[in-house]
Amino acid sequence: MKRLLPILLLLFTVVATPATAQQLRVGYVDMKQVLDNAPQVLAGREKLDLEFRPRNETIEFQERQVQSMEDRLAMGDMAEDARTRLERELREMRRNVNRQKEDLRDELSFRRTEEVQKLEDQINQAVEQIARDNGYDLILSSPVVYADPSLDITQLVLDQLRVEFEADKREQSLR
Repeated sequence: MKRLLPILLLLFTVVATPATAQQLRVGYVDMKQVLDNAPQVLAGREKLDLEFRPRNETIEFQERQVQSMEDRLAMGDMAEDARTRLERELREMRRNVNRQKEDLRDELSFRRTEEVQKLEDQINQAVEQIARDNGYDLILSSPVVYADPSLDITQLVLDQLRVEFEADKREQSLR
């Protein structure tokens, strides 16, 4: 909010002056929508899915083993020492699975953040390019309390990112 206040004061000052109020062109970009739908982000998700799928499948297999062990314990048709051994093994396996799940979650979260940070510059450059090409004086991005839908240029940004993504794919296929 502290960061937004000077921008809003500047905007109010510019808009309050009748001569400049008609000249000011403002746009808005819904960054959540950009980060959900940009082809670069979607490709990054696929890349991360391929990278983390084997570990996830291993964890799912181990969870099925835990379930199988729990089912054997629930039957209750084993000797006390075998039951104790199985309970101990089950506790250890649950801890191991939970630790692996947490490690996977942490690493996946870190890698997602890393991928988004790589795209920030590209997204910002796309917004700047659209602003210059379309004569915008100010582009705001979410979170914004309210933006009139007529100010929303999110689709223009997504279109620009698609063009850049396709160009990058063509360039990579030529290599």
